[in-house]
Amino acid sequence: MTLTSVELIPRDAETLLRDANEVARLFPDAGMINIPDLLRFPLRSWEAARLVRPVFARVVPHVRAIDIAPDAPLPGADDPDLREVLVVKGDPPSDLRHRTYPNSSESVIARYRREAPHLDVYAAFDPYRRAPYQEMEAIERKKEAGAIGFFTQPIFDLPMLDLCMNWLHGENVFWGISPVVGPKSRSYWETTNHVIFPHEFEPTLEANITFARRMMDVVARAGGNTYLMPLRVNLERYLTPLRHDQGVSN
Repeated sequence: MTLTSVELIPRDAETLLRDANEVARLFPDAGMINIPDLLRFPLRSWEAARLVRPVFARVVPHVRAIDIAPDAPLPGADDPDLREVLVVKGDPPSDLRHRTYPNSSESVIARYRREAPHLDVYAAFDPYRRAPYQEMEAIERKKEAGAIGFFTQPIFDLPMLDLCMNWLHGENVFWGISPVVGPKSRSYWETTNHVIFPHEFEPTLEANITFARRMMDVVARAGGNTYLMPLRVNLERYLTPLRHDQGVSN
């Protein structure tokens, strides 16, 4: 059975709970919430997971590897109801006063396997930022460290999806889908994440919904999972057309 997660930004407790309840109401296909850890907000992802759990039983907080001191407790390891985490390396902070550490994703994944074996640990896959062979070598290292699956960076065209599905064949993967609406949003993905959009890409909400439907259908037919990252869009306008009862085969 395939699974769809929705990524929610933990701006503050009130907004997060409002959004989680909106997702539950608007998009009953969602079986999971995943929450990034964003330094510009005071609410940490594993704290947010506790808040959201009464609404969604499965919540996956993201953990930034470079933020974890070698002798510090692992985030979420003391939460008896937490079952899963996603370890990402983490981008360098814009605030230079924020201390970071020379951890790799693999080293922190290995710590979770040793110190919190009750948690399933996911890792990240990004087909855009570096050469494919380097990314696939990193995938093998993350698996050896103990990762049980992967969340991808959002993918924006079906040929790239097909290529990546071949690379990750047989793996437990959540394939990322994010709307890109307007020139500023497109520029962000191109500049920050080095995404190359297909020439026919249209940065409109309607075109993004059409693409999300097609991608969710392709992934579901292959038995995979998806996660939706509804950044800077109205949840009702974006999620409602993607419901299974609106024609998506997931």
